[in-house]
Amino acid sequence: MDKLLIKGGASLNGEIYASGAKNSALPILAACLLSDSPVTVGNLPHLNDVTTMLELLGSMGVGVMLSDDMEVQVDTSSIKNLDARYELVKTMRASILVLGPLLAKYQEATVALPGGCAIGSRPVNLHIDAMSAMGADINIEDGYIKASVNGRLKGSKISFDPVSVTGTENVIMAATLAEGVTTIQNAAKEPEVVDLVNCLISMGAKIKGAGSDTIEIEGVDSLAGTSFSVMPDRVEVGTYLTATAMTGGHIKIKSAKPEYLSSVITKLESSGAIIYTGEDWVEIKMEIDRPISTSLTTGPYPSFPTDMQAQFVALNSIANGNSTITETVFENRFMHVQEIARMGGDITLKGNTAVIEGIKTLKGAPVMATDLRASASLVLAGLVAEGSTTIDRIYHIDRGYERIEEKLKMLGADIERIS
Repeated sequence: MDKLLIKGGASLNGEIYASGAKNSALPILAACLLSDSPVTVGNLPHLNDVTTMLELLGSMGVGVMLSDDMEVQVDTSSIKNLDARYELVKTMRASILVLGPLLAKYQEATVALPGGCAIGSRPVNLHIDAMSAMGADINIEDGYIKASVNGRLKGSKISFDPVSVTGTENVIMAATLAEGVTTIQNAAKEPEVVDLVNCLISMGAKIKGAGSDTIEIEGVDSLAGTSFSVMPDRVEVGTYLTATAMTGGHIKIKSAKPEYLSSVITKLESSGAIIYTGEDWVEIKMEIDRPISTSLTTGPYPSFPTDMQAQFVALNSIANGNSTITETVFENRFMHVQEIARMGGDITLKGNTAVIEGIKTLKGAPVMATDLRASASLVLAGLVAEGSTTIDRIYHIDRGYERIEEKLKMLGADIERIS
């Protein structure tokens, strides 16, 4: 099994390009199931989760043609079955996203209960309740969601409590081909939701209000093919910015959309970073020896993203001063804390809050990745630690970061993949 070996101490300098956003690519690939003609999706990140989603579509008989530059053409005209089998979905929670499109277009779906990261209860009941409200008949048998509808789904009023990104996306997709109007209240406002909506509108969907907490979808009879490019990955960009704030240095990230990162940029500026932004680039310069500690609380967009929480635990562990980080989105999302503590970090957990006393240096140690973003925080900790750090179970990183060791190497880090 692959590991990452990092020798700490190098500052990061140079330029890289942002990859496409996984959390936008996955729902958009699922949305291809709604179209009567081929859909072309560009700027796909080369990640395990994306490959799994393409394999899932292929296993249904959908035509999937992938080019060398990670552009894919998806053609549903050859679809043979409507099953998302456990073997494919066990590693990826986003597989639930095929439920809405399959029900809306083909009136039935069998979807295995999903796997993915072990970060608390991400309940599928929100999806099931929403589809039921739209007229679907749903049973859970032998670990599978078995759903069908007599005729078209019916427009409905859906309210999410708590806010659910994938729940919002599933209902939007299902509602595009439903009869009548669907209104989603307390909808997720994430940029990835807006990206999905923009793709669906280019396919002929009628949707208003994306990016606000109320989204209205007027069902249409059919959707047609389109060509669409996935937005840049704001969490990847945030991760490299945080790495630079920790190691010192000066980097520029191109093909980025800093407008989606304002909460992260604000916190990085509080930690002492100097940041410049343009429409599609962001630049960070760190001129002080150690970052300044900065407390934060995660929340749904536009609040501080839960997917950047672990990276800021790493930053605060070597920052000047004390801080608290409170996680409100997912339970059980502090598994990186004990690994950073193995490297000397002074972190105490109190319920859903990490209390962090910054120390001057971490010490390299063998550590283990537990979920996607936790593993990124260990890479960041390794970059600033004295000596060598080995990170095990990095398949978690490969689910969400494209060629992380290559990009960091380009910026001057001493990092390699070993087996």
